[in-house]
Amino acid sequence: MKLHEYFPFYRRNLLLAAPVVMSQIGQVTVSLIDNMMVGYVGTTELAAASFANNVFMIGMIFGMGITFGLTPLTGETYGKGKLKQTAQWLKNGVVTHLLAAVGLSLLMLSVYWLLPFLGQTHDVVKLAQPYYLWLCASLLPFMIFFTFKQFWEGIGNTHIAMIITLTANVVNVVVNYLFIFGKFGFPELGLTGAGIGTFAARFTMPFLFWVIIRRNCRYRRYLILAHHQLLRLTDIVKILRLGIPIAFQLIVEVSAFSLGAVMMGWLGEVDLAAHQVAIGMASFTYMIAVGISSATTIRVSHQKGVHDYLSMKRAAYASTHLVLFFMSMMGLTFVLLRNQLPLLFTSDPQVIAIAAQLLVVAAFFQVFDGLQVVMLGSLRGMSDVRIPMLIAFLAYLALGLPASYFFAFVLKLGPEGIWYGYLLGLGTAGILFYGRFRRNLKQLL
Repeated sequence: MKLHEYFPFYRRNLLLAAPVVMSQIGQVTVSLIDNMMVGYVGTTELAAASFANNVFMIGMIFGMGITFGLTPLTGETYGKGKLKQTAQWLKNGVVTHLLAAVGLSLLMLSVYWLLPFLGQTHDVVKLAQPYYLWLCASLLPFMIFFTFKQFWEGIGNTHIAMIITLTANVVNVVVNYLFIFGKFGFPELGLTGAGIGTFAARFTMPFLFWVIIRRNCRYRRYLILAHHQLLRLTDIVKILRLGIPIAFQLIVEVSAFSLGAVMMGWLGEVDLAAHQVAIGMASFTYMIAVGISSATTIRVSHQKGVHDYLSMKRAAYASTHLVLFFMSMMGLTFVLLRNQLPLLFTSDPQVIAIAAQLLVVAAFFQVFDGLQVVMLGSLRGMSDVRIPMLIAFLAYLALGLPASYFFAFVLKLGPEGIWYGYLLGLGTAGILFYGRFRRNLKQLL
């Protein structure tokens, strides 16, 4: 297939992806802003933020994953022009995800009591505990927002979530500034203040979504139609059959990174702080790739709905080209600016030196990270979620995580060794997801 045949798909994918990218960047920016502001309070505070976020991230990503199952279901019915059935997915999705959010919040809250037993220093745990409680409180509104987000993205509207996410970031920055540093008469709470800021931002997100869709006739019709639809056990089961494997796939990947962060804490506070700086930069670029991947899920599900499999193929490969180019450029940036980028987070010379080394490793796994996430988005658009879950387990937990331990502690490569394991896991996942997608295409074309 000639390259010029992809040009229309590049444009369409980018137009759809741009708001999603901004929204995804906004999501990671909440924690990124926390890290940047907390980093200037102290290295121990930054290490505590890293520890709490990495533990909480497992639950948060699992919750996000459950909501992701709504997008291909919505996208396929919307592509077929079935408006009432599309609205039915909204009602059943809201109820399903609300119940899941309550259960998951209680589960993550119980983990609070396990924090002292995860191998971190006393000072890190003491600072992390109140911050972690605020993160737990933010999970319920966060999942409600994501339910609305995944539905509206399924029908091709990616702008609302972008606007809301950017607004929430402003709320986060303002509240952080007031409570972290104790400005304008507010108490100086340090890391706990960052937790309050995160909660305020995530509480704002579903509230704004509700306000926007209620005031717009085009959007409100889905709420009206959804109100008159019935709760159906079969629909709830379908949502969970897609959402739970996606959630497990995501949690496997995030668990590998989170457990890697825990191992980094075994090396010391400075190493953990450096890890948080480098992973913050890598997460920023990754979220752009996630945005393109999400747009790919929408495009693939729409084309699947109308049985246009050639366009589905071109849409998926166009996104792959875009992601690989972008991640290669960002990898080059990491290498060239490896000594300057950590200055955004800390002034500690030891942290900067280690973070610079990690950014070089990140430059290489950026490419594989981009490949795996865009192929995964394509597979989700096909509603293929179970085998990718198994692939993720193999790549990240069975291969990548043990490799991290081996490189870091057996070969004594230190922080870089843990990241070599990341590289191996992401590379394996990217290649296997690509093979799975090509297999699915051959069956359809």
